Order: sequence, then C-alpha cells, then structure tokens
Amino acid sequence: MKRFARIMGTGHFAPAKVMVNSEFSEILGQDIEEFVGGSLNIHERRIMNADESPATMALEAGKRALAMANVKPEAIDLLIIATDTPEFLSPATASKVQHLLGAKNAGVFDVNCACAAFVTGVDIAAKYISTDDQYSNILVIATYGMSRFLDFHDIYTATIFADGAGAALVQVSDKPGFLGSRLFADGSYFDYMGIYAGGAQIPITPELIKAGKHQVRFVKRFPEDTNLANWPKLIRTVLGKISRTEADIDFIIFTQININTIREMMKELNLPWEKTHTIMDHYGYTGSACIPMALDEAVNANRIKRDDLVFLVGSGGGYAMGALAFNW
Repeated sequence: MKRFARIMGTGHFAPAKVMVNSEFSEILGQDIEEFVGGSLNIHERRIMNADESPATMALEAGKRALAMANVKPEAIDLLIIATDTPEFLSPATASKVQHLLGAKNAGVFDVNCACAAFVTGVDIAAKYISTDDQYSNILVIATYGMSRFLDFHDIYTATIFADGAGAALVQVSDKPGFLGSRLFADGSYFDYMGIYAGGAQIPITPELIKAGKHQVRFVKRFPEDTNLANWPKLIRTVLGKISRTEADIDFIIFTQININTIREMMKELNLPWEKTHTIMDHYGYTGSACIPMALDEAVNANRIKRDDLVFLVGSGGGYAMGALAFNW
C-alpha cells in the first residue's frame, strides 16, 4: 500500500511576558511606532522569562499538537526540532525535548537553516513517512528564543525579534497529504545576518561578550526584494510539480518578517487577503516558529478546511528558503 504523509495536529506556545512598542521607545529614547508598528505591523511581542527556554517552549507546543492529533508521546517515532537558537551548542535540543516530553521511542535531531527550518523539517518528515514504514508519527517543532541573543538597545533587532514555538504532528495516511516541495539557498549571504560568535570559528570569550559579539546582528543589508524575487518562483515550481495553479491555492502562510512583502505576494498570486494569516502584530517575529504558530492560529479559527490546498513558504538567513504544498 502506498504511504502518504498528512499533518494531523498543530500547536503553538508563546511566553506570557509581553513587551509593547512604547517600552522600546523608552529604552531607545526614540519613538519606534512608525518604523516597527507602521511599517512592520509589530505592536507587541512575547519574551521568555528566566525559567523558560527554547526546549520548554517546544515542549508546550508539542503537547498541544499531540493533543489535537490524539497521539501519545510514546507513539512518536521521530522528533525533529527546527531552530537556530538551540538550547545548547551540543547536544541537540531535540534530545532534551524528547526527555521532557516522554517521547522515549523517538529518534531525534535538530534542523538549522535559520527561519526556513520548519518548512524544511516538515519536508523531511513527509519524506521519511512516505518512504520508510518504521515511521508513522513524526513531531516537528520549531522553537525560537532569540531574546537571549538580543541587544535591547539595538533598534534593528530588539524591536523585531521575539520568542515562541510551533509544532505539527505529521502522520502516515492512506490519503495524499504532502504533495510537493522545493528548497532553495544562496550561501553567498552567509555573513549578512546571524549570531557569529560562539561556534568553532569564533569561540566565545569574555571580551567578545563584553563587545556584544554573541548577539544577533544585521551585518550587511539584504537586497530589499530578496523574498519577492524568490518566493513566487518557489511557489510556481511546486505548483508545476503537482499540476495545480495559483487559483487552486486555498490557504498560504509565509515567514512573518514583513507584512508589506506578504501583501505584495498575495497580489502577485492574485489571491484575496482572506487566504493568508499573519501573527506579527501580537507575536513579533518568531523566526522558524512563526509559520507553525500562524498555521495553528488559522486552524483553530477554522480558516483552513479539510482537503484545502495549503502552502507554507519560509525563508531565513544564510539565506535559505523553502515552499511546500499539502492537502489539509
């Protein structure tokens, strides 16, 4: 019998602590509302408390996805954590989450292609399930704790990035769910934005910490049309692979970095605004977690219906991108 992969449960978690734009205006000594609220549509964001971490957020999001799918932790065959803010440099964050969740039968690994990691993780999960009968339940959790790497006096990072986690339970099915995907990268942008100290090339030292080198930075300016130049090609490539058209798309969720880019994309695809969902206004930018967080909100609001053709389109630093299509 042919094996198919389908998303059967979603969940998300955001810390309780809220920071609004006026707090950053006070910290920075300048009004950020026009730049952050007006241009980016970010009005508030969630920040981890001291007792929270990427692993604890992943745990809560994963529990909610499993509850929706009515699957017990011990039934998980593989746990994939999508993050570029890991709990540790080593071992994998997935190891700690497996322990916290009680997923004692699951293999584990992390995926890091920055903010494209969730789309990549779901792509991996779907292909594991469709090609190997030892995998029936794969939990993909994206978790993002960028507040631990922020300089709260840097207007270009502290006002945008936030914390949260989102999850999807990918399960074997006798009906097609996952339909097709396309991953793309241009590694020449590896040194444009990131956290560059703390790895093997630049080991962390007290001097580097004092200089703030362990924090996330925009080092060079990305071309303004990076996403607009590549997202349509990715989507149309996937549509061609599955013999569908733009008009067939029932719902589409993009990386939540810039609402104006999403507006332009919906116009480019000739799709009404009602066929997408955004969360940056109340969650800020949550990196790899933003797509599953938006997906879970849309699912719980009944905006996605059974058998809808759904697209997820992600992009992150490095830069890496991915698009995938599935029947809901």
